[in-house]
Amino acid sequence: MSDYKLISSDSHVMEPKNLWLDWIDPKYKDRAPYVKREGDFDQWYADGDVKFGVVGSNTQAGLRFENPEDITVEGNYEEVRKGGYDPHEHVRDMDVDSVSAGVIYPSMGLTTWVIPSSDLLTAVFKAYNNWLADFCKPYPKRLRGLGMLNLDSVEDGVKELYRINDIGLAGAMIPQRPVFGRYDHPMYEPLWDSAEECDMPLAIHIGTSRWIPGGITPFGTDKGLVEHVNQEYHMKDNIVALLYSDVFDRHPDLRIGVAEYEISWAPYLFNRMDRIYNERPTKFNFRHPDNRMPSDYFKSNMFLSFQEDDLGIQLREYVGVNTLMWGSDYPHAESTFPKSREIVDRILNGIPEEEKILIAGGNCAKMFGID
Repeated sequence: MSDYKLISSDSHVMEPKNLWLDWIDPKYKDRAPYVKREGDFDQWYADGDVKFGVVGSNTQAGLRFENPEDITVEGNYEEVRKGGYDPHEHVRDMDVDSVSAGVIYPSMGLTTWVIPSSDLLTAVFKAYNNWLADFCKPYPKRLRGLGMLNLDSVEDGVKELYRINDIGLAGAMIPQRPVFGRYDHPMYEPLWDSAEECDMPLAIHIGTSRWIPGGITPFGTDKGLVEHVNQEYHMKDNIVALLYSDVFDRHPDLRIGVAEYEISWAPYLFNRMDRIYNERPTKFNFRHPDNRMPSDYFKSNMFLSFQEDDLGIQLREYVGVNTLMWGSDYPHAESTFPKSREIVDRILNGIPEEEKILIAGGNCAKMFGID
């Protein structure tokens, strides 16, 4: 067994059912997210009757190794693992799993992007960000929280970025599909400015498409398995848009990552992206300086958080070892908990020791300021 430090670049909380009732601006309390028991499971609602999330597989860490047939989307808060909402229990589970530190994403929060009301969504994110900062406070060296930004108004999103930097969060989430344009659009320039100024990485997590009435549904036209398998579509659309632009030329210290999409898709995409860039020069209104290719900017400015992608590790040289970060996805059903060390040892078996150190934790530590 290799002696490297495990740091999860993608762990989660499970928001307690009273989070928004307790933490939201009183102005929005009557519209705040709440839990309603429907039969045997708990359903989240907001703004009266807007459904946005269920408990189930978001909390069933370890079940895949014991009774995978019992994994279900439905569930209730009596079944929620305490580490999802109690930082002390969260850290105890990290110790059980041999994980030194973790970057913390939401669970129910991932689905709140479907709330149509922009002002309510901003209040929901602000309340969550405050709660998350409080959650991470007892263990600042081990729990590194990422805040949530509503980019319906880029100006408001920028204000929240500065605020979460002030309250000690380590970075910020942006949706895989914003409601307005792609991320190469000039309207997002203030966001890149502020992220670079604050030295805060930005992250795009799977399942975070913004939705408003008249737009597409959060997962396209179908919420079935086909859409689940192809969720990276919107993320790739925005990644290519960024890499086919001069955003990183103008913001060389900007860092943007993608979480829980695994790795294997990236080598093909980068190869095709660079080839088209070379073969279709008349289709571009600019060229990157110093003969740099689009994929070079991914290697210098972006990162990939993966969970369990053996094939992707074999193809790591095409993506860049320095971009890769393992994550446990605790406490979700697909999590590697409590066998993370065993699984990472298997995935990284046979690669150079210095690369293991980077992928298992070193790259994440550098990106998110973990000692």
